Amino acid sequence: MSEISNHVISNSEELYKLTKGFLDGGRGGALYKQYKSDIETASPLGVVLAFDMIMKERYPIEDVKSTINKVLNLLHKSLNEYKSITPAKGSYLESLAKNNAVMAEKLESLKPTVKAFNKNCMDEDIRQRLIETFRELLVFKKHYVIKENLLFPVIEKYIPEHRCLQIMWSFHDDIYRNLNRLIEKLKEMNADTFNINQLFGIVFFNMLAIKSREEKILFPVIMESIPTEEIEGLFEESIELGYPFYTPSPAISKKKNEELSEGKINLGSGNITVEQLKLIFSYLPVDITYVDENDTVQFFSTPPDRIFPRTKVVIGRTVQNCHPHESIDIVNRIVEAFKNGEKDIAEFWFNMGPRMVLIQYYAVRSEEGTYRGVLEVSQEVSHIRQLEGVKKLLDW
Repeated sequence: MSEISNHVISNSEELYKLTKGFLDGGRGGALYKQYKSDIETASPLGVVLAFDMIMKERYPIEDVKSTINKVLNLLHKSLNEYKSITPAKGSYLESLAKNNAVMAEKLESLKPTVKAFNKNCMDEDIRQRLIETFRELLVFKKHYVIKENLLFPVIEKYIPEHRCLQIMWSFHDDIYRNLNRLIEKLKEMNADTFNINQLFGIVFFNMLAIKSREEKILFPVIMESIPTEEIEGLFEESIELGYPFYTPSPAISKKKNEELSEGKINLGSGNITVEQLKLIFSYLPVDITYVDENDTVQFFSTPPDRIFPRTKVVIGRTVQNCHPHESIDIVNRIVEAFKNGEKDIAEFWFNMGPRMVLIQYYAVRSEEGTYRGVLEVSQEVSHIRQLEGVKKLLDW
């Protein structure tokens, strides 16, 4: 990131103290008076730096989110008045802004139906209209997925003080969770309308708040701190992930492969050494065997507990010769169906003593769709079959 001005550094330190004051139980009126001049001169980068310092303090994330809402409410006027660059027409950030605009329109369109719901909460037609629109808004998760998986990593690369992204990500999760809750509550005719209205308010506020924070804080910081070509290079993978509402049609140019360090292999989604590649295959909890388009075995993985034994002498043999006579007809049927494009996957599962084994055969095809062989994946799935409920916490 380019050199930060003394004013921004000083302002960020005061905004940090303001935020910390709220977290430590300070009174809003007194804090506003104390930090009034810093509130009025806040900049997007100053906010990012301040919240980064707050995240280093390790306050509970729910307390941080609640406090951030209060602080950003105080900063609303100064951030709105900040003279930032507007994303150029056809730019990557404009594509995100356009999706935000559609989302906001859908929220606005809900208001008359919400009012109608509060007049007659038992009307099934009104409930159904609300459910349908909230389902449409669920699709907006794609916008958050693009940010989390493409935009955030680039920000982290150029801006060391990026911990505020963790706060935004947590709000993303809240939004998706509350949209699902809202839909389920609207399906229950006897659900508490007070609770439903609370969820309405939370969803409206959070979705519009994140929109504002993207456009008034995140985007200006990106345009001031990150090379344009780095951001514009995100178009291709964003389109692959899928936009929620508006999908841009940029002229995407394939980047030339970056020069690789000695001994590294370009796998398209990353550059790693041969040793790292061998370790990855050795630790995958599955047996993998690759047979090329000529039905010849070319590779097998060596996990610690291989289900089916393989030795190096299998390399170069035809796949038919690697199976007992009774299985050859099935092998040939699978291979033929893969070659002619009739099928893409074949699955088998059975017990081997106390173990349940799943075997999956996948047709391997090039980007152009040309048949390039078969990938056999075998996995012991007894443990997976026994999983119940939900586990989201580490228990060791």
